[in-house]
Amino acid sequence: MSRPFYSWEGDVLVLNILGTPNAKKDAIGKVKGHQLCVSVKAVPRAGKATDYMVRFLAEEFDVATSAIQVVSGRMNVNKVLRIKAPKRLPAVIGQQELTL
Repeated sequence: MSRPFYSWEGDVLVLNILGTPNAKKDAIGKVKGHQLCVSVKAVPRAGKATDYMVRFLAEEFDVATSAIQVVSGRMNVNKVLRIKAPKRLPAVIGQQELTL
């Protein structure tokens, strides 16, 4: 069995993300291996795409941007994020929860 793309540490959701900057639209995509694909329109320059991704994901998970911590990958497409007490889960995580 492959590694899951997310885990829970209490009320904190830990996500492994494969980011795609400079995309046509902001979107949470499919799972690829042990990572969730997340595309954002922002240009990858000096961490700005990561900051933009955090703001996008804050809306998707219905949390404040301060509730999302970039653990690793700030300047890389491979990222690990910690989201404290998400109020909403995107469908791809909800589907995974049902199959576990």
